[in-house]
Amino acid sequence: MIEGLFARYVSFAFRTSRWQRSGCEDMDAAVASGAPVIFVLWHQRLIMAPFIFDTSLGRICALTSAARAGRLAGQILVRLGFETIPMSSHKRHVALSREVLRRTKEGCSIGIAADGPRGPARVSSGVPITWARMTGCRVFTVAFAERRVLKMPTWDKQMLPLPFSRGVLICQEWTDPVPKKPSEAEAEALRLSLQAALDEITDQADLAVGRPPEPR
Repeated sequence: MIEGLFARYVSFAFRTSRWQRSGCEDMDAAVASGAPVIFVLWHQRLIMAPFIFDTSLGRICALTSAARAGRLAGQILVRLGFETIPMSSHKRHVALSREVLRRTKEGCSIGIAADGPRGPARVSSGVPITWARMTGCRVFTVAFAERRVLKMPTWDKQMLPLPFSRGVLICQEWTDPVPKKPSEAEAEALRLSLQAALDEITDQADLAVGRPPEPR
């Protein structure tokens, strides 16, 4: 019941607000051609992901926490067109990597919150870099912002859109080359580069709707 209420609310907020979707042409073209992508955003902006990725063009599978809150978020995404892979501290990284690789070979894109599932907020993990190296998929950073939002009392101040407002959904490809066997220094430099790209696109979204960028 809670999943259904949240999904209907998010859909209602989307339908009753004015949205501009921009910068998504390259991602849309790749997905429409059958090439899966890696879709990366901050956990705070996760709830509008189904309206940034066009599921009419291809499948996408989001990595979600196996904890109760993560399962709830995952099922809301499922109701809005996503598939999910639950992550668990008990699940071996090798098994998860195999599952991600299998999905991308089937043509399914992978969505991940770079700082999820527990944070710290807006500090990227190295997981998106690992998936990019392993799959060879192109990486796209995405964000949403709305003039009026409700911030939830969560570790990342999760944003819920409010109805009858104005918002943006934006996307930009992260183009740093990822070597097959990066050194520790190279992997850290790539992680910081992706983190900076996510901050840049998220700040850009906030400014586009007249909101000051979130403090970090």
